Amino acid sequence: MPIITGHHHISMIVKNAQENATFFRDILGMRLVKKTVNQDDPSMYHLFYGDKTGSPGTGLTFFEMKNAGRTHRGSNAITRIALLVEDEASIHYFKERFTQYNVVHEEVTSYRGQVALPFTDPDGLDYVLMTKGEGNTPSMWEKWEGSAVPLSYQILGMGPVEMTVRRPKKLANVLMNIFNYERIEESDDMAVYRSVIDDPSSEIIAKVSDEKNERPGRGSVHHLAIRVNDEAEMTYWENLVKEHGYRTTGIIDRHYFHSFYFREGNGIMFELATDGPGLHIDEDPARLGEKLTLPPFLEDKRSEIEGKLDPIQ
Repeated sequence: MPIITGHHHISMIVKNAQENATFFRDILGMRLVKKTVNQDDPSMYHLFYGDKTGSPGTGLTFFEMKNAGRTHRGSNAITRIALLVEDEASIHYFKERFTQYNVVHEEVTSYRGQVALPFTDPDGLDYVLMTKGEGNTPSMWEKWEGSAVPLSYQILGMGPVEMTVRRPKKLANVLMNIFNYERIEESDDMAVYRSVIDDPSSEIIAKVSDEKNERPGRGSVHHLAIRVNDEAEMTYWENLVKEHGYRTTGIIDRHYFHSFYFREGNGIMFELATDGPGLHIDEDPARLGEKLTLPPFLEDKRSEIEGKLDPIQ
């Protein structure tokens, strides 16, 4: 039977693409591997950051919405993203770097039993850097020699993703009864799920809150994508999701991967995305993210699309 092998990418809303690139590329040292557009609304940037090639599980992606207002935090939302680093030395390196660049951050602490450093991006979304510990991480993750951050300290990829929900049983039903995640911890106000045991890059933390629903804006999370091996498995999962009573978008060819979307019972959007063909298929690997790339069906509109986008330095 097919298995979900971890996170694929996660997508957020930002107000300014240049500010976003300065933070994630120049301060965090992640590679801007794909500078493209929202395929459903080509008037806005869609930026992908990750490891050397944007491997599945390393992808932070952002939609630029210039008119986005502030997010009103609340429940039924994805509320924090963990990013994995090698060791405690990396944590202290970033603490000094955050102080140097005036990044909002807390003191070094513990998170999921690992040394950690909570911080906030320019749009107000919460993150935490954490050491990867003894758990496995995907073998395809690869550090980038061109990063502003030395190789030994670089961000490896995504770790646990926190979701705050009002109806935790609804989320548990999706994760356990459809996608075969295992619940590895549980208390009155929190549960932890993993699709691959001993792999923090597949972990979802469900926190319970009776707050009003979050009102999204800049710094809110649009969706979490989880990994599917190929198109055949994608069809299997989509049929299973529909058998459990959820409506899907149908499988969409995104050029860099195939995917479909659906919302679970709290309203959180999941995407299932294939590992391939990958973000590197239409660019020189040495020059990823340097120019605007478009899927073939938008190429004839390049001049019109570029005219609506502000250049990113």
